[in-house]
Amino acid sequence: MQIKRSGSQPSGKGPSDWFTGTVRIDPLFAVTPPARGGGNAVTFEPGARTAWHTHPLGQILIVTAGCGRAQRHGGLVEEIRPGDVVLFEPGEKHWHGASPTTAMTHIAIQEALDGKAVDWMEQVSDEQYGAKP
Repeated sequence: MQIKRSGSQPSGKGPSDWFTGTVRIDPLFAVTPPARGGGNAVTFEPGARTAWHTHPLGQILIVTAGCGRAQRHGGLVEEIRPGDVVLFEPGEKHWHGASPTTAMTHIAIQEALDGKAVDWMEQVSDEQYGAKP
């Protein structure tokens, strides 16, 4: 058994190549072979969001606080709130983040395939983000 105590792992700033706005990443558990799953708590300040991206084995988001947005490529922008669970299929291009006026925190869980858990793409434009949910 291993216990990762709250506050024992340093928070990190979301890199500008992968995010727009202010994003804090708090590691929860890293991929430790032979397991493939890893997870982080991610907090987006109002207006902050990910770039478009995919996950080779999909992704699960569990919204824990605030109000956010998520969109799969070609789909509608959806509002997400605490208690919502968002499932992205393997290879599904998508983004997620806070609403324009409210911060949002979610737990993000994804698995690594051959050591890679995410493929980052272009930034989400203000026009794409501003679409009404």
